[in-house]
Amino acid sequence: MILQEQVSASGETLLERIIRYVNYPFIEQQGAFKVSIVSLILLILVICIAAVLSRYVRRLLQKRILPRFHIETGLQFTLLRLVHYLIIAFGVLYATKIGFSIDLTSIAVIVGFLSVGIGFGLQYAAADIASGFILLFERPVRIGDWVELDDGVEGRVENISLRSTVIVTNENMAVIMPNSKLVQNKFINYSYGNQLVRLNIPVGVASESDLDNVSAALLEAARSVDDVLSEPAPIVHFSKFGESTLNLQIRVWINEPRDHTRIRSEVNFAIERSFRKHNVEIPNPQLDIRLRSTLDSIRSDRLASKVSE
Repeated sequence: MILQEQVSASGETLLERIIRYVNYPFIEQQGAFKVSIVSLILLILVICIAAVLSRYVRRLLQKRILPRFHIETGLQFTLLRLVHYLIIAFGVLYATKIGFSIDLTSIAVIVGFLSVGIGFGLQYAAADIASGFILLFERPVRIGDWVELDDGVEGRVENISLRSTVIVTNENMAVIMPNSKLVQNKFINYSYGNQLVRLNIPVGVASESDLDNVSAALLEAARSVDDVLSEPAPIVHFSKFGESTLNLQIRVWINEPRDHTRIRSEVNFAIERSFRKHNVEIPNPQLDIRLRSTLDSIRSDRLASKVSE
């Protein structure tokens, strides 16, 4: 206690000297900014408080406030994401103001200068972030939707963030898709709007087949699958005449779009069984090859020339 209260030659106590040291700016530009140990501690503390506050506010909204308004899950996710980003953004701005002792207007000027470099260097990331806002507010795709991308990958939407969207496939693999790709490219959303989806399953039969018998076999196969709806009823469509086949389609309706691959397989199994039952022939591709011996051809030509002589 005696040592702590002892006054130095300059008239400072030990505690006052410590406070002066931690507040002393080790980086300073007059009139612009300054950084000290205390300011850095306050910067980290404000960011941590913003993160904790964001989590608490989102939990409060999700469990107590939003359920009262009967808001769907996708819109709740969008609102919670927006609240999180706003709280974190304000927290970072305020932490920057305290940590570097600068005016927020100065930050705006700095961001204005940096935006040119960001525009060139991070143009793809900026496009992904802008597309993330489009997905969150326009909501062409939502959490839990079953989608098929233009490259054939399909799965369930697991998460939508500002930069990317996570899609979990049937193989339980996560596909990380940049948001700009979803906004710019075409994709199929099986969960959007009406849940009734029609499957067109192509079938080729021998050209000499009886179409009435084939149609009866196809309808019997379609009706035997439990997931095929009876209303609208399955129909048989004659597509075109092939080189050695008659190309048809069995068109069925289902109300489980995300299971279309499994249902299509079950219908194909049922078609194969029904064709065996009704003696419908599925043609196999055949290729006729005629071989001609070059040597025999030369000999025949020589023999013909000698006879003519």
